[in-house]
Amino acid sequence: MATDSWALAVDEQEAAAESLSTLQLKEEKAKPDANGAVLKADDNAEKTEDEEKEDRAAQSLLNKLIRSNLVDTTNQVEVLQRDPASPLYSVKSFEELHLKPQLLQGVYAMGFNRPSKIQENALPMMLAEPSPQNLIAQSQSGTGKTAAFVLAMLSRVEPGNKHPQCLCLSPTYELALQTGKVIEQMGKFYPELKLAYAVRGNKLERGRKISEQIVIGTPGTVLDWCSKLKFIDPKKIKVFVLDEADVMIATQGHQDQSIRIQRMLPRNCQMLLFSATFEDSVWKFAQKVVPDPNIIKLKREEETLDTIKQYYALCNSREEKFRALCNIYGAITIAQAMIFCHTRKTAGWLAAELSKEGHQVALLSGEMMVEQRAAVIERFREGKEKVLVTTNVCARGIDVEQVSVVINFDLPVDKDGNPDNETYLHRIGRTGRFGKRGLAINMVDSKHSMNILNRIQEHFSKKISRLDTDDMDEIEKITN
Repeated sequence: MATDSWALAVDEQEAAAESLSTLQLKEEKAKPDANGAVLKADDNAEKTEDEEKEDRAAQSLLNKLIRSNLVDTTNQVEVLQRDPASPLYSVKSFEELHLKPQLLQGVYAMGFNRPSKIQENALPMMLAEPSPQNLIAQSQSGTGKTAAFVLAMLSRVEPGNKHPQCLCLSPTYELALQTGKVIEQMGKFYPELKLAYAVRGNKLERGRKISEQIVIGTPGTVLDWCSKLKFIDPKKIKVFVLDEADVMIATQGHQDQSIRIQRMLPRNCQMLLFSATFEDSVWKFAQKVVPDPNIIKLKREEETLDTIKQYYALCNSREEKFRALCNIYGAITIAQAMIFCHTRKTAGWLAAELSKEGHQVALLSGEMMVEQRAAVIERFREGKEKVLVTTNVCARGIDVEQVSVVINFDLPVDKDGNPDNETYLHRIGRTGRFGKRGLAINMVDSKHSMNILNRIQEHFSKKISRLDTDDMDEIEKITN
């Protein structure tokens, strides 16, 4: 499979990366600390709403970069079909899908031996003949969802036809490249197949009709290519994929642009939307762009809370929280721990204090470049650091088998100061992985944070017991 040289030209990459700077260090000159973490000069600044959005986009790419070790075949799914009377199909092997030989060869060349849970249920719907079905799917990075929708696109492409037939939207330039790599790998046994990147910085002559069969890009540029510049005839698109929908709607303008693109497509175009979360805003967006969908949802992750013991410790200050943390370390054996803070300032302070106490500490926060974050997580996974101090950037999708304790140094709240139940769930879900029992300890330092904790208990209908961190005997008992 060939890719036009313009699509990956270095100068165009730089232009696109600059304009899509959500995954880059900005303005300030970055300096590495002792752990290799890169911190901005104004690390004391608290996160703004824009920074939170940047973290979400960055996390999606971060998970993709480290997914090679984490393909999840255990997530249970529930399927809601548009026609409940239709038989429910799932597959246990790629051979059952009756793929074209070149495509099956590409799947095995990538190292896939059998479908993941999401693939088992999604692929029969997406590849159904003669009428492939529309799909809204909840699937996090590492579950094989990129390979699933790439299979759907490649199965519909006719390499002999030299015009765009499949269109995939990604929220960032970097994510578009990641998906493009999967397309290139899986489609490498189709020599006539070509891929074009519709990202800012790729400048084509006006009036040109591109001949690449698959176009992947960001919403603004794809919209320009379809409407203003006329590079793409949207009426010839067979498959439309919208990836990382929750990140997409968090980026200004992308939601409206995606809807405008969808309205240009033919009625028989297959629509596929993927999102890590199914919040109300994502649902409303999904329903606008995917008519008559089948729906695949991950079963409620709250069920995993049964394997996690939850406690809280009452403290009066940041320093008291640190002393409580030291007492916990002094009383129980901890393989590896993840500690979540609300701000970069607190995370930096805590990492420094733990280092002074002799702990091997890694620091992870949003202003680090994605590749640097992936390197820090890999060192943590390899056990080179025993403690990972982080902000919410690491709350989702990071599976490290040795994590025995998660500590919420600060309870998670949204921008309005209300409990962020979903983030709480993702945070404490970093322990209790792979069927093991886990331990989560929450630091409470005010009436407000106690109120937050109470509301979290109510939301999950799970009692969180008080832990006296001055009583070493009591701390020892929590691991029994």
